Amino acid sequence: MAPRRRRGSVVADYEIFEAGDVTLQSGVVLPATRLAYRTHGRLNAARDNAVIFPTHYSGTHDNNAWLIGPGMALDPEAYFVIVPNMLGNGISSSPSNTPAPCDGPRFPLVTVRDNVLLQHRLVVERFGITTLALVTGHSMGAQQAFQWGALFPPMVRRLAPFCGSARTSRHNWLFLEGCKAALLADAAFDGGDYAAPPIRGIRAFARVYAGWAWSQTFFRQRLDAERLGQPSLEAFLTDVWEPSFLSHDANDLLAMLATWQAADISADPRFAGDLGRALAAITAKAVVMPCRTDLYFPPEDSAIEVSHMPDAALRVITSVWGHMAGGGINPEDAQFVSSELKALLAA
Repeated sequence: MAPRRRRGSVVADYEIFEAGDVTLQSGVVLPATRLAYRTHGRLNAARDNAVIFPTHYSGTHDNNAWLIGPGMALDPEAYFVIVPNMLGNGISSSPSNTPAPCDGPRFPLVTVRDNVLLQHRLVVERFGITTLALVTGHSMGAQQAFQWGALFPPMVRRLAPFCGSARTSRHNWLFLEGCKAALLADAAFDGGDYAAPPIRGIRAFARVYAGWAWSQTFFRQRLDAERLGQPSLEAFLTDVWEPSFLSHDANDLLAMLATWQAADISADPRFAGDLGRALAAITAKAVVMPCRTDLYFPPEDSAIEVSHMPDAALRVITSVWGHMAGGGINPEDAQFVSSELKALLAA
């Protein structure tokens, strides 16, 4: 586990990789780029027990803790688990913590490829790692996992994206555009140069999002009440769903959303936009885990991806929790993901 570092008067449970000025995929330079990360376990003498577990949309390293621990697939006694925080999430370089001229709404587009190239620098420059036992992740973490497999095939031995995709689909892009429009409609947003957080816009953003993250069956069976303890849908929104977004800066939410909308592992000179070619470049032994009821990363898309990958298997999470089946909230879904990862690591 990484030593703790002091952030102001608070002791933070993560480390910072100072990457310097980074030229992004767009050609824009992001000055003094900082990648925050958390580690669990120890790197072995052969330096071949490392696992990369990137964060998802609006998540931090803390949100990945559910899959790490004794008896879990990512056991720190066996593996050196590195959890890099995605750029834009408020801990790594983000609109909310980057000084001018890249502050707030002026923060440039950061792609999944930008994130992975920066993570690769962390792994190689700080830890001297040349072989990864596994790259895994949920949602946008899965998108980063796919990108790792396509860009660094000799390095990545195993791959396990769950509830995510190699390229954001057109339907997924439209869903995100609706969330974004709800936030931008708040006059308090003021083009991103707000004097105070645009609370109404963030709440509207969350409410548009809520119906997509969980399945129709989840609500039909009233699991919001039975499993989450919420007495009404309004309580579900105000007590469970909205707070997770209100804790984030609005520009950070939009920066991560832009990364999500632009996600495409084939957007690289070596693939020239050919998704099938990019997927075929992934030589890692892979298990791709979509949820049967995920409304924006459906199993049909995953099946197409797996058909192009040389050594991949499709394992569908048969859950009614929708996209949240990959979030570690429901014990049955968490056990499914952990078991599949254990089997993959043992292969």
